[in-house]
Amino acid sequence: MEKEIGKLKIHTQAVHTGDRKKLGAHIPVTTPIYTASAYSYDSMAQLDRIFGQEEQGPCYARYDNPSAAALEEVVCALEGGHGALACGSGMAALYIAVLAALTDRPRTVVAANAMYGATTGMLMNIFEPSGVNVRFADVCDPDALRAVVAEAKPGCILIESISNPLLRVGDIARIAEIAREAGAALIVDNTFATPMIVRPLELGAHISVHSLTKYLAGHGDVMGGVVVTDESHFATLRSLGRTIGPVLGPFECYLTMRGIKTFPLRMERQCVNACRVASWLADHPRVEKVYFTGDPAHPDAATIRRLFPQGMYGAIVSFEIKDAAREEVFRFMDALKLVVRATSLGDVHSMMLYPVMSSHRDISPKQRQRMGIGDGLVRLSVGIEAPEDVIADLHQALK
Repeated sequence: MEKEIGKLKIHTQAVHTGDRKKLGAHIPVTTPIYTASAYSYDSMAQLDRIFGQEEQGPCYARYDNPSAAALEEVVCALEGGHGALACGSGMAALYIAVLAALTDRPRTVVAANAMYGATTGMLMNIFEPSGVNVRFADVCDPDALRAVVAEAKPGCILIESISNPLLRVGDIARIAEIAREAGAALIVDNTFATPMIVRPLELGAHISVHSLTKYLAGHGDVMGGVVVTDESHFATLRSLGRTIGPVLGPFECYLTMRGIKTFPLRMERQCVNACRVASWLADHPRVEKVYFTGDPAHPDAATIRRLFPQGMYGAIVSFEIKDAAREEVFRFMDALKLVVRATSLGDVHSMMLYPVMSSHRDISPKQRQRMGIGDGLVRLSVGIEAPEDVIADLHQALK
């Protein structure tokens, strides 16, 4: 099975990859939770080879853990990558990904001008004060991006496969081309799209990052992140991981692997549900505008058709409530009975957040306005419930 695992469909890989490693005569049917912080071997010579990475095996939990190794293997298979590192959160994963990308490259990052608020904050408040030059560009406009890259000469370009929360989609293959021409590494935060919809590494990206907390784990009970790289960045990533120690705990690895086994089924259902909800919202008189990647009038529709040929558009629907300020948005969200008011996404249950209050709280009002995030905007992560029930809840709350 191990030799043939790469040929299997994503649904099958999600269920089988990483499990049933033969440790002796017995084979556990799912990966156990390895809580040991250190590992002993029969001889010092073998332990020396393990520490020197001349032989496979765990020696210290900051370096490696069998539970983490199994999780990294399955996510790497889903993304079509060379290797992976599981981290304690999505932001920890993104942080170490940028560090890996800038190793032996110019300390300049060109990032998408509209993305998750915490990512923007990390670049401005952590990387920039440490001497990294940060520039922002419209990654959905290849000519504008090329001009910024030519001027900035970055070591790294950072984008999201589907931007948070306005759901813009840049052409990853063209951006990867621009990155290669500049000698820069391309990092793609693929949390919103997931490998069910797009695999950035297969389109030329060097590094793909996920918040495992979201769709891959999918049940609102675990915090984690993962970095998946091509072959050229893997040694650097693992070296940084061994030194910094952003490791994901074994119990969290177990929960995430358990979630991944149903991830393709959940994602298919959530994408179908999101189409239904977005279509209904578009016709509602209290809704000013709907942001959804499946909208034929989406500003990036041509790119989306190329990148998402299987007709899956993700399960996030953002929308603006007509003439609504903060108070009206709060009243609407307080009236929700089924949809959960919480700051996350990708769970089996539908969830809604208010970006101005949560994901983009630390972004200045003027910058939010430039990004197109107004006071009436809410973001809905559609779950696996019956779509009629989600729509009914939105309907009664909008009244």
